Amino acid sequence: MGVIRKHLRFTGRVQGVNFRYTSSNYASKIGLTGWVRNEYDGSVEMEAQGTPELINQLIDYMKNASMYIVIDNIEQKTIDVVPNETGFNITY
Repeated sequence: MGVIRKHLRFTGRVQGVNFRYTSSNYASKIGLTGWVRNEYDGSVEMEAQGTPELINQLIDYMKNASMYIVIDNIEQKTIDVVPNETGFNITY
């Protein structure tokens, strides 16, 4: 399967625990593009683009990345690919 893009919303203890920094660094390391940001309701939103296997690898990594990060739920939705996107960024 080719490149897809997923919109993800993480809830739990995901703010104030380096979630954005950790996910951005790992996503960049494995070649994903997209962004991650904190939301006002305490959740973290992310769009990740790459192969389904690499996106799942990022999700699995974040589940065990730190004892401080506690993911209670992940909402996932496949959305349109963003052409020519480069990098994985923390947005505000």
